[in-house]
Amino acid sequence: MDKLIISGGRALNGSVTVSGAKNSAVALIPAALLADGPVVIENLPRIQDVQIYFDLLREMGADVLFEDDWMEIDGRPLKPMYLPNGRVKKLRASYYLWGAMLGKFGEAHVGLPGGCDLGPRPIDLHIKGFEALGATVENQNGVLTIKAKQLKGARIYLDLVSVGATINIMLAAAKAEGVTVIENAAREPEIVDVATLLNNMGANIKGAGTDKIRIEGVKRLSGCRHTIIPDRIEAGTYMIAAAATRGTVTLENVIPKHLESVTAKLREIGVNVEVDGDSITVCGQEKYRAIDVKTNPYPGFPTDLQQPITALLTQAKGISIVTDNIYGARFRHVDELRRMGASIKVEGRSALIEGGKQLMGAKVIASDLRAGAALVISGLATNGITEVDGLEHIDRGYENLVEKLQKLGASIIRRKSPESARER
Repeated sequence: MDKLIISGGRALNGSVTVSGAKNSAVALIPAALLADGPVVIENLPRIQDVQIYFDLLREMGADVLFEDDWMEIDGRPLKPMYLPNGRVKKLRASYYLWGAMLGKFGEAHVGLPGGCDLGPRPIDLHIKGFEALGATVENQNGVLTIKAKQLKGARIYLDLVSVGATINIMLAAAKAEGVTVIENAAREPEIVDVATLLNNMGANIKGAGTDKIRIEGVKRLSGCRHTIIPDRIEAGTYMIAAAATRGTVTLENVIPKHLESVTAKLREIGVNVEVDGDSITVCGQEKYRAIDVKTNPYPGFPTDLQQPITALLTQAKGISIVTDNIYGARFRHVDELRRMGASIKVEGRSALIEGGKQLMGAKVIASDLRAGAALVISGLATNGITEVDGLEHIDRGYENLVEKLQKLGASIIRRKSPESARER
């Protein structure tokens, strides 16, 4: 298994181009299956989750071509296969196949998803939405079997704001008979991205980006071309890394509005952030203030950046409190940061960070995607050598991470571990 070797203490400087959004890509790919023709998705990140989807779609019988940063998907040869495990288990976002297959065939047989273990992430809202549209749902030995003779529009209120459930209902309702209204819908930019693709295919979706989405079902969806929005989480990660290393980094290909909560918190800490069109420049400072951060659904501070900003706050003098209102169990990175000398105490959904202490390099393991990003940031900012294992998680969501950081001046390499070499 690969590991990252980071020699920390160097400021990041220069510019980096942000890739297409991972959280859009993993929903857009299954959405493309609804079309009666080829769909081309551009600005697609070369990450593990996208590769898994590519392999999975080919296994399902779709015609798929993946070149550079674009993928052409033709779902016409697709069949409603029984997908109990295999690649489905490697991909959290495989649950979007429920909505896509249900909307396309009136049935889906897909195993419960895998991906990062962030504690309980119930699927009851997805099931509620499918049942409201007229489907029957059964959990048969870990495989969700969803069937409907005819999907019909309905008014659906989500008890909790859920990105996954909002998108899944959109996918299933796009070709349903009548009108579907999703109330208390998630407002994330990725949802707007999916709605834009579906509308380009011929769907009739209004209100995406608000808490009320209206979907008037259509009989047929056609092929089209679509360009993915920039990845706001990747952008936020590099913004935080620039601040942590006291460097100056310009991020190109961003939508600043999508990053307003991150920009606000960095400025509150004491970081200088300048916005210019579709670029953002972050200038790190010597001293940072302790602050409180609470994650919330968009436009609040994103849970996917909770772990990276926790790493940054170890350098802010005083007591910072980070509360995750989305995933209360998302603090497995804390033990690894403690190995580096961080003083952090977890109480329920909150982490209390006593910042201002110099951390040191250590051997650490990434427990999930964004925990890995937090450990990389700490390694870059810390004196000494840091070794980060668990790269299979980081590979799920960051395109060319090592190359991009090297371009910014980081001393970071990827190499095989001795254990992996012996196994081979």
